[in-house]
Amino acid sequence: MNYDQFVIDMLAQSEDLKIMGEHEKAVKLLNKLIVHEPNCFEAFEELGDNYISLRKLDKARKALQEAVRLSPKSANAHYLLGFLYSLEQKWEASVEELEKADQISPNHPEILRCLGWSYHNFNRRSQQGLAILERSNNLAPDDPNILCDLGVCYMNSDNAKKAEEAFRKVLKINPNSNQAKECLAFLNILKAGKKEK
Repeated sequence: MNYDQFVIDMLAQSEDLKIMGEHEKAVKLLNKLIVHEPNCFEAFEELGDNYISLRKLDKARKALQEAVRLSPKSANAHYLLGFLYSLEQKWEASVEELEKADQISPNHPEILRCLGWSYHNFNRRSQQGLAILERSNNLAPDDPNILCDLGVCYMNSDNAKKAEEAFRKVLKINPNSNQAKECLAFLNILKAGKKEK
């Protein structure tokens, strides 16, 4: 779709606001944009993304469902909707949306990360979820979010050694990662509990 400069500028401005954490301001801007250009699916994607950050999940769902309706071939709209469903622990719906995103945009590390996580939770510790997360990790080996999710899935699959490797790698990349520190501490508690048995 060809947009005029006004739409392009508004989308860029809303992206800048989102990056700065000014989600409420971004939402106001995007709502103005939607009045001007009601078929701009990117505006609905951005609106949904900002609502997710604000934890206004009902509003996020409505915006993202509209983005998917307007542009069924948008990998980003399906990804964001799948991510939203994972936050709500609606694993089956999450897998469905993320598989669509993966079909449209294959080998995207972030889409695969979320798909692997949702598969792992939907199929209760499925090996398929781990395999997808490992593929995501191969595509982006230094991504701390992928490594943390992979570590948690290893931990849930009783593979403490690989879990520890993943968390330690995160701490090499970012020594201040609270998520990796907390996961490592939890893993040590689990290991200590198994030794006592």
